[in-house]
Amino acid sequence: MHPNYLKLSKSELENRALEAGELLNPCRICPRRCEVDRTRYKAGGFCQMGAKPRVHSTHPHFGEEAPLVGTNGSGTIFFSSCNLACVYCQNWQISQLRLGKEVKIEDLAQMMISLQERGCHNINFVSPTIWVPQILKSLIIARKEGLKLPLVYNTGGYDAIETLELLDGIIDIYMPDIKYSDDTIGLKYSRAPSYWSVVQEAVREMHRQVGDLVTNKQGLATRGLLIRHLVLPQDLAGTKKVMEFVASLSKDSYVNIMDQYHPANKTAQYPEINRRITSKELEEAVKISEKEGLHR
Repeated sequence: MHPNYLKLSKSELENRALEAGELLNPCRICPRRCEVDRTRYKAGGFCQMGAKPRVHSTHPHFGEEAPLVGTNGSGTIFFSSCNLACVYCQNWQISQLRLGKEVKIEDLAQMMISLQERGCHNINFVSPTIWVPQILKSLIIARKEGLKLPLVYNTGGYDAIETLELLDGIIDIYMPDIKYSDDTIGLKYSRAPSYWSVVQEAVREMHRQVGDLVTNKQGLATRGLLIRHLVLPQDLAGTKKVMEFVASLSKDSYVNIMDQYHPANKTAQYPEINRRITSKELEEAVKISEKEGLHR
């Protein structure tokens, strides 16, 4: 199965990149709609990023879900900054201190080609939400240079429909988090207004574009939706409502119920989440998903 973006004409891909670029001033890339001018070097806004992409690291990743990793790893490009500010973020130095370095669009394209040459099974954009225009511009170059791997959009789920629509027919695999099923909780722990409302709309759009996860004979993902849900202490993630929503999309939805939560970043200021989850909390989350008919 050929990646989506190979089916688009050169002019269509260029038009998408142009439309995405127009969202940078005033910035409307994500649901925050800060409306700063991100075409400037240092724009401000929530993400504090300008026009040049900032990348922390790029490498084959073997810690992702099995359908992405295979034998040679998922080709990860880990972007700096984020449009969320999770108080428990385990990569807070990258997402909130914004460690990394600015790169040229041509450099970003070359990262994709290099990962392909190293045998990776896909290109995995981590925290891509605020960088969609730059990704699309670099994809024009990478495709011209022979890129042919599926693209993975690995996001916190706080995405704007207007931006996602520009990715229709380009992204092969969407991998969103669904962090919470309560807007108040999302605001408290991720500074994300209307998180639950936004993520439902975003994930519906992702599913509309790519459907349920499809794998090949080797078990590698070629297309579709892969949902992540991190279990939080005291069920603050609201797992029941999350799984009800996922099941309403499709009983064949692929869901990773993640157990790796541990105190990090600013959790000392939040006693209720300043501990690891218990085995009972994890078991309850799994039971809830099974009760909703989810089996993947």
